[in-house]
Amino acid sequence: MAGKSRSRDRIEPSFSGRDRREDDEDDFALDDEDRIDGRRGTKRNSAPSPKPSRSRTPERKRRDRREPSERDGGGLFALLRRLIYWCIVLGIWASIGVAGLVFYYGSRMPSASTWSIPDRPPNVKITSVDGSVIANRGATGGEALPLEQMSPYIPQAIVAIEDRRFYSHFGVDPMGLARAFVNNLTGQPIQGGSTLTQQLAKNLFLSPDRTLERKVQEVLLSFWLEQKYTKDQILAMYLNRVYFGSNAYGVEAAARRYFNKSARDVNLGEAALLAGLVKAPTRLSPARDPEAANARAQVVLQAMRDQGYITDDEVKTAMSQTPAKAKSYWSGAGQYVADMVMDELPGLIGGAVKEDVIVDTTIDKGLEKKADEALNDILSKQGVKLDASQAALVSIDGTGAIRALVGGKDYAESQFNRAVKAKRQPGSSFKPFVYAAALEKGLTPASVFNDAPIRIGNWTPENYEKKYNGEVTLATALAKSLNTVAAQLVMYDGPDQVIKLAHRLGVETELQSNASIALGTSEVTLEELTASYAAFMNGGYKATPHVIRRVTTAEGKVLYENTYDNPPRVLSEAIAANMNAMMMGTIEFGTGRSAKIPGWQAAGKTGTTQNSRDALFVGFTSNLTTGVWFGNDDGTPMKKVTGGGLPAKAWQEFMIAAHKGLSPAPLFGSGQFVADPNAIANQPMAQGEPQPMQEQPSTIGGIISGVFGGGSSEQYPPAPVQQQQASGGPLPPGDVGPDDGYDGAVPPGDIGQGQPVHQGQPRRTTLLDLIMGQ
Repeated sequence: MAGKSRSRDRIEPSFSGRDRREDDEDDFALDDEDRIDGRRGTKRNSAPSPKPSRSRTPERKRRDRREPSERDGGGLFALLRRLIYWCIVLGIWASIGVAGLVFYYGSRMPSASTWSIPDRPPNVKITSVDGSVIANRGATGGEALPLEQMSPYIPQAIVAIEDRRFYSHFGVDPMGLARAFVNNLTGQPIQGGSTLTQQLAKNLFLSPDRTLERKVQEVLLSFWLEQKYTKDQILAMYLNRVYFGSNAYGVEAAARRYFNKSARDVNLGEAALLAGLVKAPTRLSPARDPEAANARAQVVLQAMRDQGYITDDEVKTAMSQTPAKAKSYWSGAGQYVADMVMDELPGLIGGAVKEDVIVDTTIDKGLEKKADEALNDILSKQGVKLDASQAALVSIDGTGAIRALVGGKDYAESQFNRAVKAKRQPGSSFKPFVYAAALEKGLTPASVFNDAPIRIGNWTPENYEKKYNGEVTLATALAKSLNTVAAQLVMYDGPDQVIKLAHRLGVETELQSNASIALGTSEVTLEELTASYAAFMNGGYKATPHVIRRVTTAEGKVLYENTYDNPPRVLSEAIAANMNAMMMGTIEFGTGRSAKIPGWQAAGKTGTTQNSRDALFVGFTSNLTTGVWFGNDDGTPMKKVTGGGLPAKAWQEFMIAAHKGLSPAPLFGSGQFVADPNAIANQPMAQGEPQPMQEQPSTIGGIISGVFGGGSSEQYPPAPVQQQQASGGPLPPGDVGPDDGYDGAVPPGDIGQGQPVHQGQPRRTTLLDLIMGQ
């Protein structure tokens, strides 16, 4: 019974795939006819009966037609559900992975409590006497400016092209960051995605390596910057540190580098050009490719217009401006001064620069510009024709303060400072030291020497024109730059005495003690030669050349201030006055006539070395002492260029411009010879006293002879004379040679030592000579 009960309750298997509860009668089941054993059921069901399956065939067919579409709909929905599910799962795991990476790379960073903005590399701001900037030096190349002091176009242009959502995001642009993240994972270069805050974080703290670790750390640092600083502070830090190419870091350095102006004064077009450089500072540099820089600037202008910073009219105006081609290097004569300042600064402040400092110099920017223009004007007009490719100029006042300095034709082409670092033979421009030493030994401007061929050992000095004038005074010999007289004087003085006097006046270079020093064969710099002439101009005081007046920190603390306000006396007033009067003759009727300044008393000396390799003119007024050099860096000769030619012309052009608007003032001594050098009280000397002149008789003839040196008991040996003109006074201008110089072998160092030279009695100056002005 139990078995029968279980048999009646048996549930046939169903394969319809539908829920049994929906239609139990229509479930698929096996009939008696479908059974394998062929049994047809129980006895009571032995009678034939209609097959249920046949009676339900149409309905089953309709159901079978519906089931495939229902199954298809359910499969697509399930697929979408599964896709969403796995996306969520993968997102969770990705988040966990990212969090792990952030935690890992973040753990390798120092504690956030120790993070701080690194100090900006110190900048050296170099200013002229009026406070205007000559140059900036340091790792950045410019000072830091507050955002409110910059041209408003600069931050607008940077934000427009680099990070348009800068003021709305929290330090990271999610879309840009995701793109950078994917590119890094797939091995592609990272492009874009970094906000200004991220770029600042990278510049401040991280290396430029494009790695996932650096990117994660960059994001963390960006969050910290945004939390600690305002948007304007972040933007200001970015603009003062970002690289703009050509060794310019920060907008101030870039503006001065490319436009020679402050970032305060940058216009719209220039701001767009600067903003465009950030993408590729080297490739887009206007110094390298101005067309590419201009094209990029136009892209920046369009971005500024799209974001409403500027109007269409402003875009058209800015696009019509053709940007000036920036030079490939820092340009302007002031850069020579800046280099000079940087060379001297560590020694003055006691070490390397560790903070922003301001260096006040003695340079007058107006004079600096005039000096640069004068040299380049002469070079452009006559330089090529006469094979002169370079020039230099130094202008110094009576205290030794350098007012203008030009180290070469073009700083962008050559940064070598020929005015300070180049040592060259001064030629006859060294003769004033020889004559001053002779005056200290008792000679006077009217002392007479014989201009004739002379031999000193194996050396035979000759005049530039290879002509001789016979008996001449020292004043005439200096004005005409007669080499034979200078050679006699150096033997009279002794080379060592000449060297001592030159060192006393300011020549610091070691000089060779030989007779040829009379003609300037020992090399000196233009700066020290010019500064030594300033001792004649100021009445006998040493003028130590200096360009740095004061050094202060940005807060105003004084680190250095020069102390050249109490210079030592190095020449007596009488000798300074007599030398000034003698050197006035060089310009009035001698070899430097091209240097005349209308209305002003001026004195100086020309100098030309062998074969015109170097040509110099050093001269002064009561205001400035200026030295000018022309030549070639490789020492190749020029075409008969003398100190009275190109250098004197450039000197005149500069000095006329420098004295424009000033009231003329006489030279020290007013161009008059001092009658009695001993009438002035003894003056303290830096190194020894000049030997006093011998006491003369108190008669008129004795006084006259004593004044002009005719009464000297010194004996001079006669020299062969090729008499051209014997005169104790000035020669007419038409008889003056073009310039000075020397030819022949340079004597050995021992020439002129240990052998006193005796000369015959010079012609006595008569009262008639005095009356006639001779």
